[in-house]
Amino acid sequence: MKAFEFIKIGELPPKPRDRGLTEIRGSYYVVVTPTYVRELFEIAGDYIDIYKYSGGSMRLHPREVVLRINRLCHDYGILVSTGGFTERVLIQGSEAFDKYLEEASSLEFDIVEISSGYIDIEDEDKVELVKAVKRAGLKPKPEVSLVKGAGGAHEIWETENIPYDHMLRDIDIYLSAGAWKIMIESEGITEGVRKWRTDIVDTLIKKYGLEKLMFEAAERPVFRWYIYTFGRDVNLFIDHTQVIELTALRTGLWAPKEPWGKVRYISRST
Repeated sequence: MKAFEFIKIGELPPKPRDRGLTEIRGSYYVVVTPTYVRELFEIAGDYIDIYKYSGGSMRLHPREVVLRINRLCHDYGILVSTGGFTERVLIQGSEAFDKYLEEASSLEFDIVEISSGYIDIEDEDKVELVKAVKRAGLKPKPEVSLVKGAGGAHEIWETENIPYDHMLRDIDIYLSAGAWKIMIESEGITEGVRKWRTDIVDTLIKKYGLEKLMFEAAERPVFRWYIYTFGRDVNLFIDHTQVIELTALRTGLWAPKEPWGKVRYISRST
């Protein structure tokens, strides 16, 4: 039971949800401990759909701690993602990727991001990677970007722009191969640009719909813009510290315009 339940808000549908998903970043910029995860979920577990290890951070965790966090996630109906670590694994060869999937399954991960921010992957290999993840019983979630060499603590001068039609081609390849959802990186759209490329977001949603896409929006102005523009059903990746504010927007609890209006209060005691 929630506090002040008599206050009417637009409650989120029960999990598992297909749209309006909230994915949160776990350990990377700060250490996220099992104790913190448990207490976060006690308050906000109903509003979180996916927990993500960013930047391969699970490689720096004790194995037992990873398993403990992942099981906590499952206790609250939250899926667990490896985050965009595939490219780091692939530089060690295909055998390393097979072991990666085995370890991910053993540690009870649910989602494997197929990332290529720093490497080039042939189209036929993109298909095979999606199929390999599915054979392992995991959900393939490829990421696509308008910028090569971006992610984590990158510098602008280290990046290279990718043509928009290449991004669309990658999305088509991944979806045709059976990708669960597509992660749209923020670089080149709302990050590292003088003016946000809102036209690209609008085109992507018109072409593919809300359900199959997830947008990186781990900055307050960005996730607010997505909700105000596309509504509560847009899938967003944010930081774990932003869950309550994003949920307040999704549910209409607190927003610049809705649900405000002129009100009167007349006490019953008068």
